[in-house]
Amino acid sequence: MIALYICAGIACFAALRAVIERDTLRKLPYLNVMNFGIAGSLVFIQPHPLTIAAAAAYFIGSTLESNAIASTLAGREKSD
Repeated sequence: MIALYICAGIACFAALRAVIERDTLRKLPYLNVMNFGIAGSLVFIQPHPLTIAAAAAYFIGSTLESNAIASTLAGREKSD
């Protein structure tokens, strides 16, 4: 149960830092950490194979989304 609290606490801290951070590029690492915490919390809440699959799908999708945002922002900065 303590592992669930640690994962949820890290996810909440990362979410708070992502909201507070003004620079968009500096928000992305916090969003990735938040996604790690949410995926880990899902697994700890209900340890079942389907929950593990759902957490993996959530993590993969959110990582792809963060990478797409980062590559778009990086491409925009190169053109400036």
